[in-house]
Amino acid sequence: MNKTRLKDNFIEMVKIYSPSKKEGNYAKYLVTLLTEMGAEIYLDNGNVKYDGDSPTIFAKFAGTVPGDGITFSAHMDVIEPNENLKVIEEGLIIKTDGTTTLGADDKGGVAAVIEAIRTIKEENIAHRDIFAIFTPAEEIGMLGAKNIDWDKVPSHMQPAKNMIVLDNSGTAGTVAHSAPSRYFVKATFSGKKAHAGIEPEKGINAILMAAQALSNMNIGRIDELTTSNFSSIKSDFPTNVVPDACEFTGEIRSHSEEKIMEIIKEYEKAIKSATEKFGGSYKLEYVCEFPVLKPLDDLKFAKEFAKVYEEMGIESKLIVIGGGSDSNIFAQKGFNSIILAVGMNNVHTVEEYMALEDLYKTTEALVKYIEKNI
Repeated sequence: MNKTRLKDNFIEMVKIYSPSKKEGNYAKYLVTLLTEMGAEIYLDNGNVKYDGDSPTIFAKFAGTVPGDGITFSAHMDVIEPNENLKVIEEGLIIKTDGTTTLGADDKGGVAAVIEAIRTIKEENIAHRDIFAIFTPAEEIGMLGAKNIDWDKVPSHMQPAKNMIVLDNSGTAGTVAHSAPSRYFVKATFSGKKAHAGIEPEKGINAILMAAQALSNMNIGRIDELTTSNFSSIKSDFPTNVVPDACEFTGEIRSHSEEKIMEIIKEYEKAIKSATEKFGGSYKLEYVCEFPVLKPLDDLKFAKEFAKVYEEMGIESKLIVIGGGSDSNIFAQKGFNSIILAVGMNNVHTVEEYMALEDLYKTTEALVKYIEKNI
């Protein structure tokens, strides 16, 4: 592995501006690079469904030995503000001047994949088929992964089901294997307008219904693997009008979709009770934004990769995480994913930085895993 090349490639990539739905220039850069490396490329144009300018990139490096291959995945978009970033190197730390994000989430993941494959090819390491999927618009709801038209992906470009997603913060050795489902929830309350100063008793206050409902809902940490949060409430009326409309929105996350449905039923009970008390009405809407991610092989894959870290002298840990990623979407298609940390820290903030030593270690682990599994 060429550490200098890996670092330089990472810096080169973070300087390419690629916010969600505007990853086009970065995608062109990657297609050119992957083609030069000898990859066969397939582009999925699901981006047209959400007005993005970048396809999802499928790359295949044909194996030199038979057998089930491996799929790497990382996303191309970054969190704003990210334009015109200034890279600062402090020893083994790469950061910005504090006015923008770095984009280590997830260009650190992309850089690790690129360098691992380069090393495998340059060292003539025997390997099975290697696939890479680089998605756009992950940060705004995994839109790239959600909109892949799998029926159009050529049969020989269908990726291997064991997938390594390079999109986790923290230190090398961290292997995430499970992540929750997330449901978006919206409750709309309808009351009756009246003059608040002359005849308020003729009105039905929608804000009061919403407040009553929320006060009787279990929100926050519900159990070890389940959380909920309501972060928006909307109602805008003059002070002399009893408001007849109010809505609140939020989310529920859990590693059990059955638990989520149980909570939704409890929420609806509280909402219905509040509207009946005041004489109004309600509408409750909910939708699954991404499904549960869980191992399909009783942790066999996760433990195999953890062993690679241990053999490198790196302490490994198998973890359950509370966030979602493309891996949740790929799970619907039968992929068996693990999510690795590549050294990104303080992601989604202007204090974001990359710890190069962790990036080096995880990249080396990718190479060693390929070497071992032939």
